[in-house]
Amino acid sequence: MNNYLTPMNIICAEDDPDDRMMTQEAFDECELKGDLTFVENGEELMSYLNRNNQFQELENQCLPDLILLDLNMPKKDGKDCICEIKKDPTLKKIPIVVLTTSNDEDDILKTYNLGVSSYITKPVQFDAMVDIFKTIHQYWFNTVRLPKN
Repeated sequence: MNNYLTPMNIICAEDDPDDRMMTQEAFDECELKGDLTFVENGEELMSYLNRNNQFQELENQCLPDLILLDLNMPKKDGKDCICEIKKDPTLKKIPIVVLTTSNDEDDILKTYNLGVSSYITKPVQFDAMVDIFKTIHQYWFNTVRLPKN
């Protein structure tokens, strides 16, 4: 029996098309309920969260329950996004999980100091990515209580 029935709404900021594809396939493999939406850079993420530009039609929809964030993106990097999100009273309560290729201790320390909830180094293997989604879902959507949007 699938115990991943709690719907999850996730926005994923990821510039690499191959990583987006693997992330989507891992999400699908887990048979998770909910939506996984992608943006390709930090500027798009902020427009999505603020319902600006091409995302104005989402104005009356709930914000995502969780942000998956790559650190190294064009236009606006992940650290800049974290700073903006944490300064915004409406957005700062959304948990941010950094999902990035960097395992640099400085990146880990800086992002935690900026207020991220978790830091995960992207796996190379597909099965490991599936395990990450199962863990994310179990923790963020079945174990902890998140504030309502």
